Amino acid sequence: MSEYKKTNEALEKLSEVEFEVTQNDATEPPFRNKFWDHKEEGLYVDIVSGEPLFSSQEKFDSGCGWPSFFDTLAKENVIEKKDESHGMVRTEVRSKYGDSHIGHVFNDGPRDKTGLRYCINSASLRFIPLKDMEEEGYGEYIKFVKKS
Repeated sequence: MSEYKKTNEALEKLSEVEFEVTQNDATEPPFRNKFWDHKEEGLYVDIVSGEPLFSSQEKFDSGCGWPSFFDTLAKENVIEKKDESHGMVRTEVRSKYGDSHIGHVFNDGPRDKTGLRYCINSASLRFIPLKDMEEEGYGEYIKFVKKS
């Protein structure tokens, strides 16, 4: 899979929460979302475009109630933007090709890694288990997911 883009067909498949999060910059509730405590090996991709975003090897338990990652898998697929909404100044993260709101990045992640915490909405992600990655066209990313 090498061409990633937002399509009307992909948008029509989204649930109400997925649409609100990715298209209207909403945030899902903490601890009541699909991947906050997910531990399976695999790849997290944009639910709209399919572009690779995070590996299970970069995921950690931050205790915040949303999936947290200390780094991105494909930096070129993650765009950072200043977010001054809700009376705060934060850094929003969006997918490049899907232009999906995926979450925010903070400087309170693991110090022994990058020091970053990508706090991501589960509703913006589709998970591809390691065993299915080749079949779904993500074989080139297996080396970043598989534990050595």
